[in-house]
Amino acid sequence: MRLVIVTGMSGAGRTTALKTLEDMGFYCADNLPVLLIDKFAELTMGGGDGTRDIALGVDIRSGDELPLLENIIKKWRKQAYPFSILFLDCRDEVLVQRFKETRRSHPLSRNGRVEKGIGLEREKMAFLREQADEVLDTSDLLTREFRKELEKRFSRQREQGSLFVTVVSFGFRNGLPEDADLVFDVRFLPNPYYVNELRFRTGLEKEVQDYVMQGGAGDEFVKRVTDLLDFLLPRYEAEGKTQLVIAVGCTGGHHRSVAIAERLFADLTVKGRYEVHLEHRDVWKDGGK
Repeated sequence: MRLVIVTGMSGAGRTTALKTLEDMGFYCADNLPVLLIDKFAELTMGGGDGTRDIALGVDIRSGDELPLLENIIKKWRKQAYPFSILFLDCRDEVLVQRFKETRRSHPLSRNGRVEKGIGLEREKMAFLREQADEVLDTSDLLTREFRKELEKRFSRQREQGSLFVTVVSFGFRNGLPEDADLVFDVRFLPNPYYVNELRFRTGLEKEVQDYVMQGGAGDEFVKRVTDLLDFLLPRYEAEGKTQLVIAVGCTGGHHRSVAIAERLFADLTVKGRYEVHLEHRDVWKDGGK
């Protein structure tokens, strides 16, 4: 288990960092009262199976309690807690521009100039920057580049891609999966529904799969889709996408879509480039062709 304190200048990307770490499997908590942080760490790091990573967001909104964090950090260093501090920094002129673009006021300059609030915040946050294990300047980073930097620093599976892929089979008569990114229609393939001994079986069974794949169209379809995914997935990943849902549909979601989804899942899993999950949404629903 790791605990990461995500802190830094307001407007430097703390919220984006926490969302990215959450996508990577971290349990994230933002803006806890400083007086509760030590107890929170004790409970989370001492309980459960001890394998889940934790990210705590801390910023200037902690107010008068913020200096108390320095004593907690010293205590953790002494006790050899497995924690680190990530400080997100940014040039003043870029921070000013970001606040102007979002039309948000700086936490320390509600009724004054943003520049003054930034200067005061730097003074109050100085001890955290000095204590930081990593300082990341986000001044010139696009969002996708920022996410990539975080993945490089904190991912436990750096040898794998950061894209989580779900292959889901479904029946068109029950509607499209709402979260589908790519949808493939396999209703052109041979339909086991019209074979009495296969009608009430599913694409999870070899006999049904063999029927669906007869004639070579199914194999050709899987090959072409796999080639397309080989092209698309690295590009989605490069753009910062962390989850992709590939939906394969037939009429009822019992036979053809299930058989093809099984094949796609197997092919993607064998390649080992991404973490892949398989779901059959409608396979056990009544009716359908």
